[in-house]
Amino acid sequence: MLAALFANAGIAVSKFIGFLITGSSSMLAESVHSVADTSNQGLLLLGQKTSQRRATKEHPFGYGRDRYFWSFVVALLLFSLGSVFALYEGIHKLTHPEELTSPIVAIVILVVAIVLETFSFRTAIVESAKIKGDASWWGFIRHSRVPELPVVLLEDAGALFGLVFALIGVGMSMVTGDPVWDAVGTVAIGVLLGVIAIILIIEMKSLLIGEGATDAELTTIVDKLCTGQVVRVIHVRTQYVGPEELLVAAKIELVPGLDLAGVAAAIDDAEARVRAAVPSARLIYLEPDLYRESAVVAD
Repeated sequence: MLAALFANAGIAVSKFIGFLITGSSSMLAESVHSVADTSNQGLLLLGQKTSQRRATKEHPFGYGRDRYFWSFVVALLLFSLGSVFALYEGIHKLTHPEELTSPIVAIVILVVAIVLETFSFRTAIVESAKIKGDASWWGFIRHSRVPELPVVLLEDAGALFGLVFALIGVGMSMVTGDPVWDAVGTVAIGVLLGVIAIILIIEMKSLLIGEGATDAELTTIVDKLCTGQVVRVIHVRTQYVGPEELLVAAKIELVPGLDLAGVAAAIDDAEARVRAAVPSARLIYLEPDLYRESAVVAD
């Protein structure tokens, strides 16, 4: 992620130089977009660092959700600094077109940036594929409990397509002599970043509120609980308190006639089975109880 941060910073500087030379609104929008991406990388790194703090009395479950918080801030930053600015600049240039100077400079910079962003996007795809499993890419973005990879994946996709829009806008302006195309490219960049930002805002908000285990994880947890001395799971609640830390709370029915030591041993064995099958289930609280119809819907 550090490499991506410095790469985005370098790309932002080159785009700003291109804007100063050409006056292209697409180049300006892409420059601000790269500044936002650079800031976002820094915020994601900050979230990873602060989430590693030890649990305290005030925060007994630790600071794992810091990563969700800073990812949410990244989404807001992408929307405000990237999308809104690009839309403003594009609409302004649509109503007040300005001729481009030396557009070939912008094209060269954009082509080089596309090559670099393609490499970055490919890296994000390779890293995400390692944990995506059989899910679709949309499913991965929707259901991943690790926020950084979906954020970087969408950021890189937005950066790459944004560069293509900018290249088309500048290229059409150069070919036709009409600067309106440059403004159209800028508006397209703003719309693209807005859609990506809204998707990220919705997903990060959901993680901040608290998401439970996936269907596959929940099935595994229940299956591992319902063996040994456990007759059935009366009900179970789960919640991710951090990207790699799942809280599991369940009422379970044990075989009749166990003494206190037997109950304790059964609970310890059940916890061990769940942790072995679902490593992220680090916080497990099991309450032995008798099965009653009302208990299924009780607290």
